[in-house]
Amino acid sequence: MEIVIISIVALVASLLTFFSGFGLGTILTPALVVFFPVEVAIALTGIVHLLNNLFKIVLVGKQINWRVGIKFGIASVIGAFIGAKLLLYFSSDVVLYSYTMHGKLFSVTLIKLIIAVLMIVFALFETLPALKNIQFKENSLYVGGVVSGFFGGFSGNQGALRSMFLLRCGLSKENFIATGILIACAVDFTRLSVYFSRMANINIQANLTLLISAIVSAFAGAYIGSKLLKKITLNFVQYTVTIMIILLAIGLGTGLL
Repeated sequence: MEIVIISIVALVASLLTFFSGFGLGTILTPALVVFFPVEVAIALTGIVHLLNNLFKIVLVGKQINWRVGIKFGIASVIGAFIGAKLLLYFSSDVVLYSYTMHGKLFSVTLIKLIIAVLMIVFALFETLPALKNIQFKENSLYVGGVVSGFFGGFSGNQGALRSMFLLRCGLSKENFIATGILIACAVDFTRLSVYFSRMANINIQANLTLLISAIVSAFAGAYIGSKLLKKITLNFVQYTVTIMIILLAIGLGTGLL
């Protein structure tokens, strides 16, 4: 049963997040936590996330804006390495508040609240008329890369911040999606190399069937998304990113995610 559920979640999440550039790990990890210990869920999600991004590069790699991708990507790798290293030393984050709903305990940690606030701030750039047409300067790519990469390494949530910076770079929808995938791959390689240095005891082989099913399903979702790419507009991408950022911020800020 868990294979069916995880496969469906991976397919739907991959499709929905193809246009936003983030969210697969955020959606898939909670589903895996239902069936596996947290460290196993993180490891499995990381593998699916990385391989799915590599598959997306095969699909849309020709549209990568290398100038933006290299500048933002190098800064993101540095930020991700620092964040992932810090995570190993501060694995139990500070819990700011907790509450019970339907018999289940929900906790909000400091790092999640910080990310949620940042997401809301960036979402305002897409909703307030006075901010909507602001373009970031070239140097902001380094700042955006370090900030988004750091939170990617520390918490796994970096795509939303990356997407908001990339949306301000004057990229086409194809460039935005492809360049974001390139940067995500760089961050994935960095943080997973650090994570797995401390996760050597996780038995991936025991969950190989489920892992393959999730990967294939995620590939299918990405493939469907690539076929729909020509039919969507940049405004659709922008609105998708904004809505997903707000939903993700609410989930993090309330402890649901």
